[in-house]
Amino acid sequence: MANDRGDRRSYRPLLTPHDSEGEAVGAEPRRRKFWGWGYEDEQPPPSEVRRIAARARGLLGFGGDHIDEPARIADLELRRARPLAPPARLAALCRDDPYERAVHAMGKSYKDVVRGFRGEMAHPPDLVAFPRDDDEIAQLLEWCARTGVAVVPYGGGTSVVGGVEPRVDDAYRGTLSLDLRNISGVVDMDRVSQAVRIRAGTLLPEAEALLKPFGMSLRHYPQSYTFATVGGCLATRAAGHYATGPTRIDDRVESLRTVTPEGVWESRRLPASGAGPSPDRLLLGSEGTLGVITEAWLRVQSRPVYRASTAVEFTTFAEGARAARAIVRLGLRPAQCRLLDEGEAELTGAGDGSCAVLLLGFESAHLPQESDLERAVRCCLDFAGRPTGRPRIRGPHLTVPQPTPPNEPEALWRDGFLAAPYLRDALVAAGILVETFETAITWDRFAEFETEVGRATRKAAIDVCGAAVVHRRLTHVYPDGAAVYFTVLAPARPGSESAQWDAVKAAACDIVLRAGGTVTHHHAVGRDHRPWYDRQRPDLFAAALHAAKRAVDPHAVLNPGVLIDAHPAGAAPGHTPSGAA
Repeated sequence: MANDRGDRRSYRPLLTPHDSEGEAVGAEPRRRKFWGWGYEDEQPPPSEVRRIAARARGLLGFGGDHIDEPARIADLELRRARPLAPPARLAALCRDDPYERAVHAMGKSYKDVVRGFRGEMAHPPDLVAFPRDDDEIAQLLEWCARTGVAVVPYGGGTSVVGGVEPRVDDAYRGTLSLDLRNISGVVDMDRVSQAVRIRAGTLLPEAEALLKPFGMSLRHYPQSYTFATVGGCLATRAAGHYATGPTRIDDRVESLRTVTPEGVWESRRLPASGAGPSPDRLLLGSEGTLGVITEAWLRVQSRPVYRASTAVEFTTFAEGARAARAIVRLGLRPAQCRLLDEGEAELTGAGDGSCAVLLLGFESAHLPQESDLERAVRCCLDFAGRPTGRPRIRGPHLTVPQPTPPNEPEALWRDGFLAAPYLRDALVAAGILVETFETAITWDRFAEFETEVGRATRKAAIDVCGAAVVHRRLTHVYPDGAAVYFTVLAPARPGSESAQWDAVKAAACDIVLRAGGTVTHHHAVGRDHRPWYDRQRPDLFAAALHAAKRAVDPHAVLNPGVLIDAHPAGAAPGHTPSGAA
């Protein structure tokens, strides 16, 4: 298959998840919930929500006093769409029905879910567009720039930081949510170099399905995997759940193609280059403010067939963290090196609440992994670790495959990890505030940092909500530091949920920055992290980012309020779009 980089604006993909010819623009065989996670037919019945609430109350001591029902599309009172009149050729790509406007009004943070659950959507887009190629994106951007319409690129809609909410003020004539679901499929496969040319709107499960016949895998599994898109991961610098090695999507990029209001920004496909600052690095994490990523060449790898895993208990979280640090310092690169504190282990079923649990797993496409697992376990013994049960070894060399016991900690955690977004929807119905935040810090400051952040967050949550439980876990382990992920659970006051979480999150972010951490490790910035991102980044870098924005988006129509303040053409001096810090 040819690997030339000619004009691709009118190509058809080599492989697609489905053939959309003849379908209505933006059509899907199943409709997603407009307010929560998953599809409409996946909402559990009230009896199941009551069961979940009762278990949560038993573990937490609060919640479940009353079970609410989510709003229905027919009940929504959306703000009237502002009259926008795209040219006929573009109008055919657009929708303005209540369902599409509601689905594209917010992401999937706790506040988004609560507001959607109650049918409170203050900023629905006026139009939702479903372009099919680069030319249509370019035409939409040209029209929006000319008429002063803000454009919010939309991938899988899984943002938990306000990254896809069309929250702009009336300096703009309106808002258009640019949904990339029709920009999907594998365009080319380079089996010699182990790389794939893939379109940005491809869902991650679809990408894996398309790569499987080639024996390849993108190996990128964030918690949002089911609905996350390739382009969304690139635009937010997403990290998968693998703890070490190439876990960030950054590590996969060979080149990117992006459509901006001023033209196409495309890098040369190379394994590496020292030719000045990387053109891809500025686009990675740009969150739709500099352009719309439409395609990428990404490194892939052979699908793993050898696996070895086990769980190790530690008396304290600190001991487990020291063991995890020692493992990566040995040069081992476990795919799974996730440390759960006592409460997190109990909540997910991976432990009984008496100790921290380290989940260890190794995998390879070529070599058995028993020896690496044994070395990691020996390292854990040096820190008073206690392996639980027998290690699980899998691979083609085994005569009899080892099934996963249903009560094995790794399996319990995995099931809980994938079910967590669905569980959160049920907890919202039961009146429980449940939200997360993540950060990263170097090892020299880790122990004091995670203790201080956890203590301050719990105090803030108790002050605001009256009671609270705060859990933590290590999600990613580096030789020089780690990412620590916090879960906050507290009783919610109906009608005040957003204000409650805003207060808790502000206290948590303040202490994270004061203690030297990052405001986000992999959740991106969006509108919600802007105040702290502004404090974290160097001022001269902010000026450089403003200059880049002016070069590619001079009318400031792309995702206003995300990353930087930018003003539409004709806005009054000093004008700041709503939602910007």
